Amino acid sequence: MSTPLAAAVSTGSTAPAGGFYRAGDLFALLRDGHARTRAELAEITGLARSTVAARVEALTASGLIGPAGEAVSSGGRPPSRFAFQPTARVVLAVDVGATHILVALTDLGGRVLCESRALLEISAGPVPVLDLVVQRCELLLRQAGRHVKELIGIGIGLPGPVEHVTGRPANPPIMPGWDGFDVPGYVQRSFQTDVLVDNDVNIMALGERAAFWPEEESLLFIKVATGIGAGIVSGGLLQRGADGTAGDIGHIRVARGGQMLCRCGNYGCLEALASGPAVAAALTAAGTPAASGDEVLALARKGSVPAIQAMRQAGRDVGDVLAACVNVLNPSVIVIGGGLAAAGEHLIAGVREVVYQRSPPLATARLRIVQSMAADQAGVLGASRMVIDHALSPESVEALLARL
Repeated sequence: MSTPLAAAVSTGSTAPAGGFYRAGDLFALLRDGHARTRAELAEITGLARSTVAARVEALTASGLIGPAGEAVSSGGRPPSRFAFQPTARVVLAVDVGATHILVALTDLGGRVLCESRALLEISAGPVPVLDLVVQRCELLLRQAGRHVKELIGIGIGLPGPVEHVTGRPANPPIMPGWDGFDVPGYVQRSFQTDVLVDNDVNIMALGERAAFWPEEESLLFIKVATGIGAGIVSGGLLQRGADGTAGDIGHIRVARGGQMLCRCGNYGCLEALASGPAVAAALTAAGTPAASGDEVLALARKGSVPAIQAMRQAGRDVGDVLAACVNVLNPSVIVIGGGLAAAGEHLIAGVREVVYQRSPPLATARLRIVQSMAADQAGVLGASRMVIDHALSPESVEALLARL
């Protein structure tokens, strides 16, 4: 019969084939932050106490776990308890946008320790952009007083399609010179650690969910900024598709698009209507000058009726595509983020108007359409989470212990 303690961790890591718990599997049980004694770990795993003691010792030596007080004694000396130590290592998380770079240093719990922001056009090319990324990474390590040996990995989000397995951009429309560039290899010239790269909206979905919606198994994160894209979480897992292009909703044709040329070369794309530059251009053509999405936001915040109406229409155009996504994916939460989402309810009101009107009642009965709570930190939170889940997997922990 299973014990309450065993049931409490039944959703955690399972033993590998043969039923033998490695140190990495034992660590996975402790990643939930709950302190446990050696005896409790032996009860959960079925391992001999001597085996558990040896693996706890190895994990303690790595710094990944540490003493966490004493349990209540049933007679004799109180047993020591051990728990995950999120400050043992650090992660560098990088969000590269069309016009900005945000770099953050986090602990293994995803908590941001410090961050650095810079303005640089992604069109400057991979070498200038990544050189600045490396420079800011080095700066943050120094500021936090952390040694490069404490770095467990670097996560990078890029504003275009990425082949996740290799970390190489794949025909990114707004990133001249980046196609096929070995981003991990270039960064590893300065940092000898794992470097993981993904599309920026994918990591935003990871960050938003980890920080604010951990219980939701089906979530869409929609970025509306210089470009438009979606990060898809289904069944609790990020869905990248066969080649990493899942969620590229900005280049879906919408009815109102007509013969409007998109920068991808096609006509009538959502991005050509509802991105920051597109909304600014439409507003300017209608007699209210705006040079960028940021200027549209500024006008809307000042109460400009044309700007508010333009934001509302952009939301309707996004909602036109999202209604189809809701029918196909049936998410429980749609999170709207990116630069234009900072306008608050103007954009989201347009999204809700169309989605709730055009999607079946069953698909929208429990659907929430909300503004991003992570805001401009969604990317770095997600990049950190991507690295943490990779670096703290049982296999990666085993490899780390082998190097000590």
